[in-house]
Amino acid sequence: MDASLSPRPDARPSEPLDATSPVEIDPVDEADAAVVIDHASRKFGDDLAVDDISLIVSPGTILGVIGPSGAGKTTTVRLLTGALSPTSGTVRVLGEDPRTFHRRTRERIGYMPQQFSLYPDLTARENVDFVASLFGMLWRTRHRRTREVLELVDLGAARGRRAGALSGGMQRRLELACALVHDPALLFLDEPTAGIDPLLRATVWQELHRLRDVGRTLLVTTQYVNEAESCDTVALISGGRLIALETPDALRRKAVGGDVIEVETTAPFEASGLRRLPGIGRIEQDGPTKMRVTVEDAGTALPDVVEAVTQGGAEIASAREVRPSFDEVFAALVERDRAVRATEEPEAA
Repeated sequence: MDASLSPRPDARPSEPLDATSPVEIDPVDEADAAVVIDHASRKFGDDLAVDDISLIVSPGTILGVIGPSGAGKTTTVRLLTGALSPTSGTVRVLGEDPRTFHRRTRERIGYMPQQFSLYPDLTARENVDFVASLFGMLWRTRHRRTREVLELVDLGAARGRRAGALSGGMQRRLELACALVHDPALLFLDEPTAGIDPLLRATVWQELHRLRDVGRTLLVTTQYVNEAESCDTVALISGGRLIALETPDALRRKAVGGDVIEVETTAPFEASGLRRLPGIGRIEQDGPTKMRVTVEDAGTALPDVVEAVTQGGAEIASAREVRPSFDEVFAALVERDRAVRATEEPEAA
């Protein structure tokens, strides 16, 4: 498990998802944590938008918060920025309650909201310069940083255009530039790459990795599920609950129960005979010559599987480890959580 987050200590990636058990924080890490969420919930009337979430984010890491629309991602970010108060539980950011941040603490935080919130009648350059001035940056530094961040998000040529005249994707990039201009220690980015083309999206993630590498802490929400690969750790939220908290590789293992080996033979082969091998989980026969085998560790199991197939009289056409896409991982974990919830409903009634 990546040290950036502390789930409950008895959790293992190969265990079935237990959506009834919230992730527990480790009190040993609280003193140095950038973010601590301890059994936080948030209600809007009868709607439970955030349901008993607990996690710790250590400095110098990227936490990706991923989930479907309406899952509670933005509400969680608003709790962390002090825009909302938890109905129950506690939230600490840089050691303080977000509702009562000291000025110096607030100056260490950058925030990119999901909705466009800048001044449409100001130019792109004027918006970034204005935000920089709010953080007390002197003119010479503001001028340099404004130019740097506008170039970073590919808005250098559009610096003189009014923000209200920019396209939706350009406005998102302008919001990101404003969040980065004062070089904050902690960044909350709510859907930072929404509406941005794939090439520029890769550039944005390069900058986020650079910030992480120099010690910055980032919490990034996204609906682009495959961006989970770019995060140090992933928090998967569905229906307001934290249903998985893992490194990207461990998240894949949680979804499928281990590693997956795909074997294709030149002639029909009955895959059920592989069950006698150690470390074998699920076996899926996809036609007479193709099979997928879930194993504890692909590196050690692949040679054994190949040998068993060969000794069984079949010739190997191909054999390799396959990594399910994060779209598949996301779908599997969310579907599993929904199944667990369905079993809970009669008890709640």
